[in-house]
Amino acid sequence: MNSRVQATILPAISFLVLFASALAVPAQNAPAAAMLKAAAPPPANSRVIVVSLEDRRLALVEDGVVKAVYPVAVGKTSTPSPTGTFTVVDRVTNPTYYHHGKVVPAGPENPVGNRWIGLSVSGYGIHGTNEPRSVGRAASHGCIRLGRRDLEQLFAQVRVGDTVEIVGERDAQTVALFGQPALLHSSAAAMLTAANAPEAAAAQTAEPAAPASR
Repeated sequence: MNSRVQATILPAISFLVLFASALAVPAQNAPAAAMLKAAAPPPANSRVIVVSLEDRRLALVEDGVVKAVYPVAVGKTSTPSPTGTFTVVDRVTNPTYYHHGKVVPAGPENPVGNRWIGLSVSGYGIHGTNEPRSVGRAASHGCIRLGRRDLEQLFAQVRVGDTVEIVGERDAQTVALFGQPALLHSSAAAMLTAANAPEAAAAQTAEPAAPASR
C-alpha cells in the first residue's frame, strides 16, 4: 500500500474507533441513569389544609407537622360545606364580594373579609368575615370562615396548588389533629360528677355553698 495513502487511512480509522467508543459510553450508562431517575421521588405537595366540619376547626399541616390550628365557621344545615379533597386555585387580597347581583368592595363591611383562598370547587373558599361571632358555628353559606388575624396568618403560609381536605365526619385523622370532641369531654365530666356525688354531698354539708354567679 502506498505509504501516503496508509498515512491518511490510519488516522481516519483511529477517529472512527474513538467516535464509536464515545457513543458506547452513554449507551452503557443509559440504564443506570434511567434507574436513578426512576428511583428519585417525584416532587410532592407537602402542605395540606385539613378542615373538620364536626370540630369546626382547621389545621395547617406541613411535612407531617401541624403548623397551626384555627377555629372556623362552616356551612349551616341549609347550605352545607362541600366535603372531599380540593386544591387552592387562587389567593386574593382585599377581594370584592359578588353574590346574586350584590357587589361589596373591599372594606370592613365585606362579607369575605380581607383575604380569599379560592378552592377548586366552584364558588367555595376559605375567607374572613364581617361577623366574627359566627366563627366556631355552623353559620356560613358553605365556605370556611376564619377570624381576621387567623386568616392573615394562614393566607401568608399557603400557596396555589396546596391540598385542602374538608372532612364531614370525624375520623382517625381529625381525632389525631384535634383530639376528642368537646361533647365527649362533657360526657366524661358528667360521669365523674355522678360518681363523686356522695363526696360532693358530704362536702356541701360541711361548708356553705358558694353564691351562684350570673
